[in-house]
Amino acid sequence: MVERSVEMQKSFCDLMPISENINRASTFDSVTMLNNSVCGALSLQGSVLESIMKLIISAALANGSSLVTVLAQVKNHWMITACCDLDYYSVQLCVASFCQMLWGDVKVNRLQQSWIDGASKTVSLRRIMGSLPKYLLLLGMKNYRELKFARTLIFTLDEINYNTGLLPRVTLGYNILNTCGTPNLMRASLEAMNGVEKQHRCGKVHAFIGHSSSGPTKQINKIISPFGIPQISHLSTCACLSRRDIYPTFFRTVPSDHFQVIALVQLIKHFGWNWIGLVYSYGTYGANGRQEFIEQATKEGICVEYQQIYLKKFSDMTLNSIVNVIKTSTSKIILVFMSSSYIRSFLSRIDSMNITGKHWIGSEAWVTTPALASVKNMHILQGTMGFAIPEAKIPGLTEFLLRLKPSDAPDSAFIRDFWETTFQCSLSTSNQTQHKRLCNGSEDLRTIANDYTDMSESRTVNNVYNAVYAVAHALHNLLQCNNGTNPATGDGCYNKTSIEPSQVVHSLRKVNFSLLSGGRMFFDENGDSVALYDLVNWQMNRDGSVNIINIGRYDGSLPNGKRFQMKENITVIWGGNHSEVPRSVCTESCPPGSRKVVNKTRQICCFDCLPCADGEIANKTDSSDCTKCLPAYWSNNRKDECVLKSTEFLSYGETMGMVLVVFSCFGFFLTVFATVIFFAFRKTAIVRANNSELSFLLLFSLKLCFLCSLTFIGRPSEWSCMLRHTAFGITFVLCISCVLGKTIVVLMAFRATLPGSNVMKWFGPLQQRLSVLGFTLIQVLICVLWLSISPPFPFKNMKLYQEKIILECKVGSTIGFWAVLGYIGLLAVLCFVLAFLARKLPDNFNEAKFITFSMLIFCAVWITFIPAYVSSPGKFTVAVEIFAILASSFGLLSCIFFPKCYVIVFKPQLNSKKHVMGKVTSKSL
Repeated sequence: MVERSVEMQKSFCDLMPISENINRASTFDSVTMLNNSVCGALSLQGSVLESIMKLIISAALANGSSLVTVLAQVKNHWMITACCDLDYYSVQLCVASFCQMLWGDVKVNRLQQSWIDGASKTVSLRRIMGSLPKYLLLLGMKNYRELKFARTLIFTLDEINYNTGLLPRVTLGYNILNTCGTPNLMRASLEAMNGVEKQHRCGKVHAFIGHSSSGPTKQINKIISPFGIPQISHLSTCACLSRRDIYPTFFRTVPSDHFQVIALVQLIKHFGWNWIGLVYSYGTYGANGRQEFIEQATKEGICVEYQQIYLKKFSDMTLNSIVNVIKTSTSKIILVFMSSSYIRSFLSRIDSMNITGKHWIGSEAWVTTPALASVKNMHILQGTMGFAIPEAKIPGLTEFLLRLKPSDAPDSAFIRDFWETTFQCSLSTSNQTQHKRLCNGSEDLRTIANDYTDMSESRTVNNVYNAVYAVAHALHNLLQCNNGTNPATGDGCYNKTSIEPSQVVHSLRKVNFSLLSGGRMFFDENGDSVALYDLVNWQMNRDGSVNIINIGRYDGSLPNGKRFQMKENITVIWGGNHSEVPRSVCTESCPPGSRKVVNKTRQICCFDCLPCADGEIANKTDSSDCTKCLPAYWSNNRKDECVLKSTEFLSYGETMGMVLVVFSCFGFFLTVFATVIFFAFRKTAIVRANNSELSFLLLFSLKLCFLCSLTFIGRPSEWSCMLRHTAFGITFVLCISCVLGKTIVVLMAFRATLPGSNVMKWFGPLQQRLSVLGFTLIQVLICVLWLSISPPFPFKNMKLYQEKIILECKVGSTIGFWAVLGYIGLLAVLCFVLAFLARKLPDNFNEAKFITFSMLIFCAVWITFIPAYVSSPGKFTVAVEIFAILASSFGLLSCIFFPKCYVIVFKPQLNSKKHVMGKVTSKSL
């Protein structure tokens, strides 16, 4: 660093004379830029180039290759650029390696012999060299941007030196060194650190700017980090450089590939893609990008269907296999993680292979390179997306770059060779050939289209601009002094001549300044700058040109969930002729009502969808589990919602309930009809002989039996549950008590006909009434105890059926329930036994015989009722109970009263006392 003069003159570390060696560089002070522009951005110098091409062509011809094949190979490979700064013998070895890559097992000694023999061939090397300019131009176009970076460095330093608010009274110088090839890389690094240019009054190096590639950057930092010199790269994106234990002095103004990969994963996730194809280039950039993407994608549940590596030297057969994988794949999205030179080679070889139906996502290294677009690859690149460094226009830079003239640096071999190659002219008569005209000074870079003159985007040069400003701010902070203390470090004030590079490293960790793009520049603990990206979309025109449109943004400084945002009301073009967002999934999402099941034979994205089981739901897409419904709910037909279970009970509205109601009413009216007949003929012999009082009471109880069956139909409630069982128990006991009384009367009546018998006085009408009342009161007592201790209650049975609720009456106390039934059964059995004993008593209308049949039916019905009741499900349990009530009631009515009603109505002549007393023999019945 030197003090700036009052007149703001140009820094005295001026452009030094440069030797004829092509690899020498212009040297300035304080900031050193490591640049690989010489071999790529500039054409190869005449004598060295001629030697290289002579050796390659001679070797090719010696191996039987045609000149066209040789030129095509030279066009597609860049390895020759590593040979440009070697001596003649080393050139031979380098070319041998290059040719070995092209034609296989070619020995060095065989090549040397072919070089000797090549001089005697009739091929005119001058003529051959005359056909090479277009290929050399292709070689040169690869790295013209490196010259742009170098010129941007100079522009930025001039801007800082003229800025009185930043580093006042201090002038920054620079030293631009060539690092093309490993030998140059090491030599340039050591040369900068050793200060070989100190005779030109330049100060020590405080920072390195560069390199543009991750591989050379790693080697440079390993050389300079032991000396504590900071290195700030503008394009080295490999995530591996974030390891502070290996690269302790490394910083970068371009986001790490780690952040780029995170942004790409968020982009893929945003559009719902989880089935991706990956094509990556050979080398550090592609390999590390691939590995980082696989790791981040796996965390987000994104699967990679295929991974294909591409090398420029791949044969057509190998390339065809890659293309076949892409064509036959089911994924619609292809992530291409390649450097710009690799993607240029890749696209040039596949543009005629008819790859359609795919949407391409590019990595930051090439997604803003419009030179890749052409009519041939429109079907491939149309709609391409990718994240790019934020664009920011640097005021004055475009004019500075385009007004470059050789006279600006007449001693610079860089500028001279660039100019001669670009305009195909010679700046001196000594270098003029028959194929090159003499430059006349009218050449204008504004008329040239190459990487240097392309001003359509300023994303990459902005990183160089920011890198230089980062160093300037770090030095500015170190030179601050407030009452003898440096505010940035808290230590004492520093003198501008005593600042060490290691102090610049510590100061760089604390820089924080505004960017032209609107954000802020600062470095995290790993030396990485904040991840800011623009999401761009390639919208190609019919002529093959492309408009790279900004459609979104990724800001790594924002909280998770807000980092990636798409612009609103923006038109997006999709690749693969898709009019809408393409779908790229291995398995379509499992719809609601189903769950995802991992298929162990495939990747996690390729799952199976199984419908939820009955009673379970999944109300979200891609549910991993089905949720069981609450006991009162059940899944609907789609299995995506729990609905209240349907309730089931024996209702009046259903067929079974209506049939039972009809039979119950029919039985009731039959009983009423029998009662009317008996009442109308109550004075006749048959009615009087069958104990009319008990008969009317029995008919009354039968009416109640038929009616009580109706209490079992309908929605169970507390009162209906208590009423149905108690009414049934009491009415049936009343009925059986009446039948039992009639049976005892029959037995007593015939017993009284015996001589000396006085039995009837012990079982007269009073005793009959008391017996019926006594038997009935016992059942009433049992029912009262049952209702008092544990009465029947309505119950929702959810276990019998999963899909519906059975509304039923729980008996409460099972003892009370079976006591009621048992008591009825006891009276029925007693009645049946007594009737059976009296079945052969002489009488034309033997009451005991009819009672025996009625009791036989009654007992048979209720014996079969027990297993049917226990085994019947749901409402059929109630139906069985009603059926038993109606069957036994009809049995009693038909056996006891129908024969008598028949005689009364249809055989009135038999309704006389003599017939009843058996004095007239009759077989009518």
